[in-house]
Amino acid sequence: MPIQSKNPATEEVLKSFKEISDDELENKLSLGEEAFRSWKKTSFNERATLMRKLAEYLRSHTEEFSKLQMLEMGKTMKSGPVGIEKCASLCDYYVDNAETILKNEVLTTDKKEQYVQFDPLGAVLAIMPWNFPFWQVYRFAVPALMAGNVGLLKHASNVPQCAEAIAESFRACGFPEGVFQNLLLSASRVEGVIRDPRIAAVTLTGSEKAGSEVARVAGEEIKKVVLELGGSDPFIVFGDADINQAAKIAVLSRLQGNTGQSCISAKRFIVEENIKDKFTKMVVEEFSKLSVGDPSNKETDIGPLATEQILSEVQKQVEKSVSLGAKIIYGGQRRSGKGYFYLPTVMTDIKKGMPVYDEEVFGPVLPIISFKDETEAIKIANDTRYGLGASIFTSDIKKAERIVPLIEAGNVCVNDMVKSDIRAPFGGIKKSGYGRELGTYGIKEFVNIKNVWFN
Repeated sequence: MPIQSKNPATEEVLKSFKEISDDELENKLSLGEEAFRSWKKTSFNERATLMRKLAEYLRSHTEEFSKLQMLEMGKTMKSGPVGIEKCASLCDYYVDNAETILKNEVLTTDKKEQYVQFDPLGAVLAIMPWNFPFWQVYRFAVPALMAGNVGLLKHASNVPQCAEAIAESFRACGFPEGVFQNLLLSASRVEGVIRDPRIAAVTLTGSEKAGSEVARVAGEEIKKVVLELGGSDPFIVFGDADINQAAKIAVLSRLQGNTGQSCISAKRFIVEENIKDKFTKMVVEEFSKLSVGDPSNKETDIGPLATEQILSEVQKQVEKSVSLGAKIIYGGQRRSGKGYFYLPTVMTDIKKGMPVYDEEVFGPVLPIISFKDETEAIKIANDTRYGLGASIFTSDIKKAERIVPLIEAGNVCVNDMVKSDIRAPFGGIKKSGYGRELGTYGIKEFVNIKNVWFN
């Protein structure tokens, strides 16, 4: 079956690709193995020179790459360039910091000399999602390559043109052949790649189900894995918060410039009872200011959902929640006409047992859950199988400091929305996965932490 590139705004098939053959896959795996032998011996300066070129290349191709992701998964041209610049800034960060982060760590012991060194592992297979088709690939590739590894990309099947453009960016900037390769494969062939002895480690950003399966296979092969999976991030608003600010940020956090299709989108809005009605009114006002439509128009705020399947799932989650007693205050339906558009939606009277409470909703749906006191707010926030991020809005910093250690998440933000920062570790706990990306922790995920001493 061909791999298709389809425009979610028009439902038009843009292009079809053939999967690579078994022989082509074999050649790519062998090439990656061969490339690693020489790439791991290159100096940080040599790697940094190429990575600087990559940063320049990304900046010079911002419009082209923004258009590609708009065409394949519906990200608006208004928000697209920000993500491409973040990819370039990531290159800059590791150019400036990789050598320092990975320098030998001298230990003071009873040995004549003892230190820890950080050696690359080999070929890392990256199984990446469609929702940020450039950022999430470079987020893995830049630190992995700067550490001396080589990368093989198995991208989501609905963004093959983005995958090809990423592979071309490394070729165009002079990275040696085999250091970064794209594998146009169906999901059914991924297990065989993971099990191949030439693959040293695996990183996956995707669903809980996909992460569980990849972890199982990699575990059987005793291979290192980093998993960045789903989230159902709580967004807690106390009565003493700046409600106007909280409402504005709530909408930004729910959408994340991606029609709500983000693992770190706030997905459960936990609001103190005495301000719930006011907060609800304010988020409706904020949503009403946003335009829904053609993602190629640079004035459009909310584009389509990426696939018909995602649209169908969001519709089912909302409808099932309504059947269980939830109320739709705003939106709550598909936009008429072509394209996988779902109108921004605000819901109240949310209870445990409803899909919009229990599940990750990958769309512009903002469910509001009320609480009576601090203890109940924390209980609701942690009442999820996920643990990726959380936001707390309050003017009482002592209260926030008291709550932060009690929140079960890998990222907690006070009076702000959750977002990844290239300088800081990013990842989750519980069913949101394990391992970290970005910052000093991310680049150390795919290295052999080697203890060395002399007597």
